[in-house]
Amino acid sequence: MTSILVTNDDGIHSQGLVSLANALEGVGEVTVVAPDREKSAASHALTLHRPLRLNAWRDGYYMVNGTPADCVYLGVVELLDRKPDLLVSGINRGANVGDDVTYSGTIAAAFEGTILGIPSFAISLVGSQPYDFGNASRVAIKIAEKILDNGLPKDTLLNVNVPSGEIAGVRTTRQGKHIYEELVHEGIDPRGGKYYWIGSGEAPHVDQGADTDYMAVRGGYVSVCPLHLDLTHYEALEPLRQEWEGDLEEALKVGRSL
Repeated sequence: MTSILVTNDDGIHSQGLVSLANALEGVGEVTVVAPDREKSAASHALTLHRPLRLNAWRDGYYMVNGTPADCVYLGVVELLDRKPDLLVSGINRGANVGDDVTYSGTIAAAFEGTILGIPSFAISLVGSQPYDFGNASRVAIKIAEKILDNGLPKDTLLNVNVPSGEIAGVRTTRQGKHIYEELVHEGIDPRGGKYYWIGSGEAPHVDQGADTDYMAVRGGYVSVCPLHLDLTHYEALEPLRQEWEGDLEEALKVGRSL
C-alpha cells in the first residue's frame, strides 16, 4: 500500500495537520510525525546537541520535541519500516511565498524529504483566522495523486499555496520577492532586563511579476512553485572565475591575509 508521511511546523495539535492527514487517508496509508509544539520559522534546522524524543500521541500520530526536519528524519530513518512513497508538509496557517521559503519550517520539511529521496511537497493556506482548510485539503489530494502517478524531477519539491475563499484556477509559478519590513519589539521583563521580540510587519517590497507565487495567490489562484535543492547561481560562476580566482590566488602567493 502507498505510504505517506505527513508533517508540519505548526505542531501536532494544528487543525491544518489533522485536515491534511484525514484528506490523504483516501490516497494511502498515512503516518503523522510532527513537532510537539509550534516551530514556525525553524527553517531547516536539525537538532544535534541534545537528545530527541519520539512519542506516540494517538493512533498513527507521533510527536517529536524538535524541528520539522527532525520529524522527517526520525520518521524515515527510525519509525517507518520502509521509505515512504510521498511526504507532505502542512497545511500551514498562512502563506509561504517569496523569501518566506528561506525561513519556513513547512518548506524545510519538504526539503528534508527530498534530500532523503522522497517525492515531497509543502502546502500552505493563504489567509487568516478563522481558517477553512477544505479547499487546501482537496488541492493536496490532487497534487499527491499527480506526484504518485508521475513523480517529480530530480532534487525538486513543490511549494503549494492555496488562497482562502473562491479559487480562480491554478498557476505554475516562480519564487518571487516578498521582503517584510524590519520590525523588532523592545520590552522590559519582570526582572528589569531588556528583551527583543522579532516580529513581521508589512511587505512593502514585492516582486509583482505576473508569474510569481505572490501575485498568483493575490489573484485568487493556487500557486504551484517548483523548488530545487541546488542553490548554485550558475550565471555567476564564470564571472567569478574570471574576476576573483586570479586575485585570490595572487594574494595567497604573497602571503597577504584574505
